[in-house]
Amino acid sequence: MQQPIAILDSGVGGLTVAREVMRQLPHEKIVYFGDTARAPYGPRSPEEVTLFTREIVDYLAQFSPKMIIIACNTSTAFALEDIRSRVKIPVVGVIKPGARAAIGHTETGCVGVIGTEGTIRSGAYEQALRELSPAIQIISEACPSFVPLVENGNFRSSETYLTITQSIGHLRRYPMDSLILGCTHYPFLAEMIGEVMGSNIKLISSANETAREARAILHESGMLAPGYVVPVHQFISSGEPRMFKVIAQEWLGEQLELTPIVWQELQRI
Repeated sequence: MQQPIAILDSGVGGLTVAREVMRQLPHEKIVYFGDTARAPYGPRSPEEVTLFTREIVDYLAQFSPKMIIIACNTSTAFALEDIRSRVKIPVVGVIKPGARAAIGHTETGCVGVIGTEGTIRSGAYEQALRELSPAIQIISEACPSFVPLVENGNFRSSETYLTITQSIGHLRRYPMDSLILGCTHYPFLAEMIGEVMGSNIKLISSANETAREARAILHESGMLAPGYVVPVHQFISSGEPRMFKVIAQEWLGEQLELTPIVWQELQRI
Protein backbone atom coordinates (compact mmCIF):
# COMPACT_ATOMS: atom_id res chain seq x y z
CA MET A 1 0.00 0.00 0.00
CA GLN A 2 1.30 3.43 -0.91
CA GLN A 3 2.29 5.53 2.10
CA PRO A 4 0.70 8.97 1.95
CA ILE A 5 1.96 12.45 2.65
CA ALA A 6 0.06 13.82 5.66
CA ILE A 7 -0.82 17.52 5.48
CA LEU A 8 -2.36 19.30 8.46
CA ASP A 9 -3.74 22.77 9.06
CA SER A 10 -6.02 24.65 11.41
CA GLY A 11 -8.68 24.60 8.68
CA VAL A 12 -8.90 25.03 4.91
CA GLY A 13 -5.74 27.14 4.55
CA GLY A 14 -3.44 24.19 4.04
CA LEU A 15 -5.37 23.31 0.89
CA THR A 16 -3.19 25.92 -0.82
CA VAL A 17 -0.20 23.73 -0.01
CA ALA A 18 -2.07 20.53 -0.84
CA ARG A 19 -2.91 21.83 -4.32
CA GLU A 20 0.73 22.60 -5.02
CA VAL A 21 1.83 19.19 -3.71
CA MET A 22 -0.74 17.58 -6.01
CA ARG A 23 0.66 19.57 -8.94
CA GLN A 24 4.34 18.89 -8.27
CA LEU A 25 3.91 15.33 -6.97
CA PRO A 26 0.95 13.98 -8.95
CA HIS A 27 1.55 10.35 -7.93
CA GLU A 28 1.63 10.97 -4.19
CA LYS A 29 -1.40 10.21 -2.04
CA ILE A 30 -2.39 12.97 0.40
CA VAL A 31 -4.18 12.60 3.70
CA TYR A 32 -5.29 16.08 4.70
CA PHE A 33 -6.52 17.11 8.15
CA GLY A 34 -8.25 20.46 8.69
CA ASP A 35 -8.91 21.29 12.35
CA THR A 36 -11.88 23.50 11.53
CA ALA A 37 -13.56 22.88 14.90
CA ARG A 38 -10.73 24.66 16.71
CA ALA A 39 -9.73 27.27 14.14
CA PRO A 40 -8.33 29.86 14.18
CA TYR A 41 -5.04 28.99 15.86
CA GLY A 42 -3.65 32.53 15.70
CA PRO A 43 -5.09 33.82 19.02
CA ARG A 44 -4.14 30.66 20.93
CA SER A 45 -1.10 30.21 23.15
CA PRO A 46 2.01 28.38 21.93
CA GLU A 47 1.27 25.56 24.38
CA GLU A 48 -2.26 25.10 23.08
CA VAL A 49 -1.18 25.16 19.43
CA THR A 50 1.54 22.62 20.17
CA LEU A 51 -0.95 20.35 21.97
CA PHE A 52 -3.42 20.52 19.08
CA THR A 53 -0.67 19.79 16.56
CA ARG A 54 0.47 16.77 18.58
CA GLU A 55 -3.10 15.45 18.74
CA ILE A 56 -3.50 15.73 14.97
CA VAL A 57 -0.14 14.08 14.29
CA ASP A 58 -1.06 11.23 16.66
CA TYR A 59 -4.38 10.84 14.83
CA LEU A 60 -2.67 10.81 11.41
CA ALA A 61 -0.26 8.08 12.55
CA GLN A 62 -2.94 5.49 11.77
CA PHE A 63 -2.36 6.21 8.04
CA SER A 64 1.40 5.44 8.31
CA PRO A 65 2.49 8.61 6.46
CA LYS A 66 6.00 8.83 5.03
CA MET A 67 6.11 12.61 5.53
CA ILE A 68 4.21 15.27 7.47
CA ILE A 69 3.71 18.77 6.12
CA ILE A 70 2.61 21.27 8.76
CA ALA A 71 0.75 23.56 6.38
CA CYS A 72 -0.09 26.07 9.08
CA ASN A 73 2.24 28.97 9.84
CA THR A 74 1.17 29.22 13.48
CA SER A 75 1.75 25.49 14.05
CA THR A 76 5.05 25.72 12.20
CA ALA A 77 6.14 28.62 14.39
CA PHE A 78 5.24 26.96 17.68
CA ALA A 79 5.28 23.19 17.12
CA LEU A 80 7.59 22.24 14.24
CA GLU A 81 10.62 21.27 16.31
CA ASP A 82 8.44 19.51 18.90
CA ILE A 83 6.85 17.33 16.22
CA ARG A 84 10.22 16.60 14.61
CA SER A 85 11.45 15.32 17.98
CA ARG A 86 8.44 13.00 18.33
CA VAL A 87 8.35 11.24 14.95
CA LYS A 88 10.85 9.37 12.79
CA ILE A 89 9.69 10.65 9.41
CA PRO A 90 10.48 13.97 7.68
CA VAL A 91 8.43 16.95 8.90
CA VAL A 92 8.25 20.03 6.67
CA GLY A 93 7.01 23.45 7.77
CA VAL A 94 5.97 26.44 5.69
CA ILE A 95 7.92 29.37 7.20
CA LYS A 96 11.46 28.78 5.92
CA PRO A 97 10.25 27.96 2.37
CA GLY A 98 8.26 31.21 2.34
CA ALA A 99 11.26 33.18 3.58
CA ARG A 100 13.49 31.68 0.88
CA ALA A 101 11.01 32.64 -1.82
CA ALA A 102 10.81 36.24 -0.57
CA ILE A 103 14.58 36.68 -0.33
CA GLY A 104 14.93 35.27 -3.82
CA HIS A 105 12.55 37.90 -5.20
CA THR A 106 13.18 41.15 -3.33
CA GLU A 107 15.30 43.83 -4.96
CA THR A 108 14.57 46.66 -2.53
CA GLY A 109 15.64 44.63 0.52
CA CYS A 110 12.31 45.37 2.19
CA VAL A 111 9.88 42.49 2.75
CA GLY A 112 6.43 42.57 4.30
CA VAL A 113 4.94 39.73 6.32
CA ILE A 114 1.27 39.34 7.19
CA GLY A 115 0.02 36.49 9.34
CA THR A 116 -1.99 35.46 12.36
CA GLU A 117 -1.36 37.02 15.75
CA GLY A 118 0.52 33.90 16.86
CA THR A 119 2.78 33.75 13.82
CA ILE A 120 3.67 37.43 13.96
CA ARG A 121 4.13 37.33 17.74
CA SER A 122 6.52 34.37 17.44
CA GLY A 123 9.00 36.31 15.29
CA ALA A 124 9.57 33.14 13.26
CA TYR A 125 9.56 34.90 9.89
CA GLU A 126 11.92 37.60 11.09
CA GLN A 127 14.34 34.92 12.27
CA ALA A 128 14.08 32.91 9.05
CA LEU A 129 14.50 35.99 6.85
CA ARG A 130 17.49 37.34 8.78
CA GLU A 131 19.22 33.97 8.70
CA LEU A 132 19.16 34.31 4.92
CA SER A 133 19.78 38.06 4.69
CA PRO A 134 20.87 39.79 7.92
CA ALA A 135 20.33 43.31 6.53
CA ILE A 136 16.77 42.69 5.33
CA GLN A 137 14.12 45.23 6.36
CA ILE A 138 10.96 43.49 7.60
CA ILE A 139 7.52 45.01 8.03
CA SER A 140 5.16 42.71 9.95
CA GLU A 141 1.41 42.97 10.48
CA ALA A 142 -1.03 40.62 12.21
CA CYS A 143 -4.34 40.20 10.37
CA PRO A 144 -6.64 38.24 12.73
CA SER A 145 -9.78 38.95 10.69
CA PHE A 146 -8.55 37.17 7.54
CA VAL A 147 -8.84 33.51 8.61
CA PRO A 148 -12.54 33.74 9.59
CA LEU A 149 -13.28 35.28 6.19
CA VAL A 150 -11.67 32.31 4.46
CA GLU A 151 -13.22 29.66 6.71
CA ASN A 152 -16.64 31.13 5.87
CA GLY A 153 -15.90 31.10 2.14
CA ASN A 154 -16.05 34.90 1.97
CA PHE A 155 -13.26 35.53 -0.55
CA ARG A 156 -14.45 38.32 -2.85
CA SER A 157 -17.14 40.47 -1.22
CA SER A 158 -17.07 44.23 -0.67
CA GLU A 159 -16.86 43.47 3.06
CA THR A 160 -13.72 41.44 2.46
CA TYR A 161 -12.14 44.21 0.39
CA LEU A 162 -12.88 46.75 3.11
CA THR A 163 -11.44 44.48 5.82
CA ILE A 164 -8.24 43.92 3.82
CA THR A 165 -7.88 47.65 3.11
CA GLN A 166 -8.32 48.55 6.77
CA SER A 167 -5.89 45.82 7.87
CA ILE A 168 -2.97 46.30 5.47
CA GLY A 169 -3.61 49.35 3.28
CA HIS A 170 -1.15 51.37 5.37
CA LEU A 171 1.68 49.00 4.40
CA ARG A 172 1.81 50.59 0.95
CA ARG A 173 3.84 53.50 2.33
CA TYR A 174 6.84 51.23 2.93
CA PRO A 175 9.40 50.48 0.15
CA MET A 176 8.63 46.76 0.11
CA ASP A 177 8.49 44.88 -3.17
CA SER A 178 7.48 41.51 -1.67
CA LEU A 179 4.71 40.60 0.75
CA ILE A 180 4.76 37.17 2.37
CA LEU A 181 1.30 35.70 2.86
CA GLY A 182 2.36 34.27 6.21
CA CYS A 183 -0.76 32.19 6.70
CA THR A 184 -1.80 29.46 4.29
CA HIS A 185 -5.37 30.79 4.38
CA TYR A 186 -4.31 34.08 2.81
CA PRO A 187 -3.77 32.89 -0.80
CA PHE A 188 -7.57 32.47 -0.93
CA LEU A 189 -7.67 36.28 -0.57
CA ALA A 190 -4.72 36.92 -2.91
CA GLU A 191 -6.78 38.59 -5.62
CA MET A 192 -8.13 41.24 -3.26
CA ILE A 193 -4.86 41.57 -1.34
CA GLY A 194 -3.19 42.26 -4.68
CA GLU A 195 -5.77 44.92 -5.53
CA VAL A 196 -5.18 46.65 -2.21
CA MET A 197 -1.39 46.47 -2.30
CA GLY A 198 -0.85 47.25 -5.99
CA SER A 199 0.86 45.47 -8.88
CA ASN A 200 4.38 46.57 -7.84
CA ILE A 201 4.30 44.28 -4.80
CA LYS A 202 4.71 40.56 -5.38
CA LEU A 203 2.66 38.31 -3.13
CA ILE A 204 4.72 35.41 -1.82
CA SER A 205 2.97 32.15 -0.93
CA SER A 206 5.02 29.39 0.66
CA ALA A 207 3.03 26.65 -1.10
CA ASN A 208 5.27 26.31 -4.18
CA GLU A 209 8.53 26.30 -2.23
CA THR A 210 7.12 23.93 0.43
CA ALA A 211 6.06 21.40 -2.22
CA ARG A 212 9.48 21.72 -3.85
CA GLU A 213 11.19 20.98 -0.53
CA ALA A 214 8.92 17.96 0.04
CA ARG A 215 9.73 16.63 -3.42
CA ALA A 216 13.48 17.06 -2.86
CA ILE A 217 13.38 15.23 0.47
CA LEU A 218 11.37 12.32 -0.93
CA HIS A 219 13.65 12.09 -3.99
CA GLU A 220 16.85 12.10 -1.93
CA SER A 221 15.51 9.42 0.41
CA GLY A 222 14.15 7.23 -2.39
CA MET A 223 10.57 7.54 -1.16
CA LEU A 224 8.86 9.00 -4.23
CA ALA A 225 5.77 7.12 -5.36
CA PRO A 226 6.11 5.14 -8.60
CA GLY A 227 5.05 6.96 -11.75
CA TYR A 228 2.20 4.56 -12.45
CA VAL A 229 0.34 5.31 -9.20
CA VAL A 230 -3.01 7.11 -9.47
CA PRO A 231 -3.60 8.32 -5.91
CA VAL A 232 -6.92 8.63 -4.12
CA HIS A 233 -6.64 11.48 -1.66
CA GLN A 234 -8.36 11.60 1.72
CA PHE A 235 -9.66 14.71 3.47
CA ILE A 236 -10.64 14.92 7.13
CA SER A 237 -12.33 17.78 8.96
CA SER A 238 -12.83 18.14 12.70
CA GLY A 239 -15.68 20.62 12.31
CA GLU A 240 -18.80 21.20 10.25
CA PRO A 241 -17.97 19.54 6.93
CA ARG A 242 -20.24 21.32 4.46
CA MET A 243 -18.28 24.56 4.03
CA PHE A 244 -14.96 22.72 4.13
CA LYS A 245 -16.06 20.51 1.26
CA VAL A 246 -17.40 23.43 -0.80
CA ILE A 247 -14.15 25.38 -0.40
CA ALA A 248 -11.94 22.34 -1.01
CA GLN A 249 -13.72 21.32 -4.18
CA GLU A 250 -13.60 24.86 -5.56
CA TRP A 251 -9.92 25.31 -4.72
CA LEU A 252 -8.74 21.88 -5.85
CA GLY A 253 -11.02 21.71 -8.87
CA GLU A 254 -12.22 18.19 -8.22
CA GLN A 255 -14.81 16.23 -6.29
CA LEU A 256 -13.63 14.76 -3.02
CA GLU A 257 -14.72 12.54 -0.21
CA LEU A 258 -14.61 14.15 3.23
CA THR A 259 -14.40 12.31 6.53
CA PRO A 260 -15.80 14.42 9.39
CA ILE A 261 -14.71 13.53 12.93
CA VAL A 262 -15.61 14.89 16.33
CA TRP A 263 -12.63 16.87 17.63
CA GLN A 264 -12.86 15.10 21.01
CA GLU A 265 -11.76 11.95 19.19
CA LEU A 266 -8.32 13.53 18.88
CA GLN A 267 -7.98 13.68 22.63
CA ARG A 268 -8.61 9.98 22.99
CA ILE A 269 -5.64 8.97 20.85
